[in-house]
Amino acid sequence: MRYITLLLTLLLFNCKSTDSNEASTPTLEKATVVSYENLDADHFAEAIAEGDVVVIDVRTPEEIAGGKIDDAMELNYYDTTFADQLLTLDKDQEYYIYCKGGGRSAKTCRLMINNGFKNVHNLEGGYTSWKDSGKN
Repeated sequence: MRYITLLLTLLLFNCKSTDSNEASTPTLEKATVVSYENLDADHFAEAIAEGDVVVIDVRTPEEIAGGKIDDAMELNYYDTTFADQLLTLDKDQEYYIYCKGGGRSAKTCRLMINNGFKNVHNLEGGYTSWKDSGKN
């Protein structure tokens, strides 16, 4: 036990800065946390009806054949060029993303946020919740 205490003490002293030009008090930089918003079908519908937004359907063509939200851009999540296609979009635009159940669209939202998109929203429960709420 004495050796562990001695080792920890040595590590603490060795990690301490000896630069005399450093400020005596530490400063904290403001961190900007950007996240996406999960919306239920009602709020999702209200938001896309209100303004200049882009709706993106990330389901497969087979899933889309069963119906989709009007005017939604189609980007197949499983396409090998999906991320490349997504990252060509305008990062200042507002986006509303959906898939079948909400998983792929949530991953898409995280990808977008991690790449500098600021206004990203996910349809919670996906197109299934959209249909269940009677939106289509």
